[in-house]
Amino acid sequence: MDVHLSLEGRGDLAAQIYRQLLDAILDGRLRSGERLPPTRELARRLEVSRNTVALAYDRLGADGFLVGRAGAGTFVAAEPVRGRAAPEGVVRPRTVWAGLDPPPGPPTARYDFRVGVPDARLFPMETWRRLVARELRASAAGYGDPAGHGPLREAIARHVGLSRSVHAGPDDVLITNGAQQALDLVGRVLIEPGAVVAVEEPGYPPARLLFRSLGARVASVPVDGEGIDVTAIPHAASLVYVTPSHQFPLGTPMSLARRAALLAWAERRRAVIVEDDYDSEFRFGARPLEPLQSLDRAGRVIYVGSFSKTLLPMLRLGFLIAPASLAPALRAARRLSDWHGELPTQAALARFIDEGLLARHIRKATREYAARHALIVAALGEFLVPSTAGLHLCALGVSVRPAPDLAVEPLEAYCGTSPPRTGLVLGYGAIGTDALPEGLRLLSSRLSARP
Repeated sequence: MDVHLSLEGRGDLAAQIYRQLLDAILDGRLRSGERLPPTRELARRLEVSRNTVALAYDRLGADGFLVGRAGAGTFVAAEPVRGRAAPEGVVRPRTVWAGLDPPPGPPTARYDFRVGVPDARLFPMETWRRLVARELRASAAGYGDPAGHGPLREAIARHVGLSRSVHAGPDDVLITNGAQQALDLVGRVLIEPGAVVAVEEPGYPPARLLFRSLGARVASVPVDGEGIDVTAIPHAASLVYVTPSHQFPLGTPMSLARRAALLAWAERRRAVIVEDDYDSEFRFGARPLEPLQSLDRAGRVIYVGSFSKTLLPMLRLGFLIAPASLAPALRAARRLSDWHGELPTQAALARFIDEGLLARHIRKATREYAARHALIVAALGEFLVPSTAGLHLCALGVSVRPAPDLAVEPLEAYCGTSPPRTGLVLGYGAIGTDALPEGLRLLSSRLSARP
């Protein structure tokens, strides 16, 4: 184990070595049973006499922190030593961060109706491993383009052009670590401190919290059966974030009339629309409407997509498609943020798309999710908001009594205003089709209608 020690001056060097090794043991950086460098080797590295190091080792041994083993060396004592907590400190974050706690860990419930979790068992992992291994062998060292791997940007432009009628070329695409980083980059480039940002109500909490963290004043705008109420968007809003293809969390699509009204509003107010095409890949019926991006003639829509639901969240692969006027600033923001993502993974995804594997996976997963969607509709149809896409359904006017084997998210968690709407958001990606009937029976037995 290499240990970094820093000696100052020519004072009691043995004491300095003793203190720094003791701190490493108490902090847990040197753990029980780990071997220390031989005294001769450490003395050579520190440019001190071997006796100086031996004195420090002997003192630590006498204090019970080190033990010597004949013919093997010197080791940290087997008796576990509690690591010392870092000082609490007096530095405090900005006020906005006081209420933004990290999310809880995933539940371990047998019947998991959490939202936004795809079924990992449907993902062709062996094929993916082969593609990634191939790219790791071929990858060159060094930094890459902040906008992402060129062939992946080309593949995404073709993919969304064919599957979603999005108008974009490779230069319009910027690869991100999921949709959340895309929103962060957009916010860094466009949101001034104190600017008004409009979001849907109910809506996607991470977007709302992110915009707040960037200094925006977030306004919650109600959603009805046609989408966001354009007439309720604040006059001062400079950006509006929407999920028009499959509203999150209600699940309804934004009507064509409402899309036209939103685009007209953005043109009048010289504002920006961020279109999050949330889990629109999985469709079970009804022809999808044109994205706002393809209807936009003024260059005011930024289109955000992610592969977290179609592939796996752990891959952290997403993208944004922005007007050319924003491309240089967005690339600069990505470079200043984390430079670029994992290029071998991006190259593997490019091949995954180009070889038709993504389209095949989406077709297979859609059939599976359609079966689960149908089971939930059959069991709870009277409470559900009609939806023909995505990985979740929303039930209004109901609540559920807790049960150890049941993980369900309340609609209240997605509301930013008070009083919140009553209901449940039911994801069907994490729960398998075989477990769904029993899970629905348990859920129904714990369900209660609320006015």
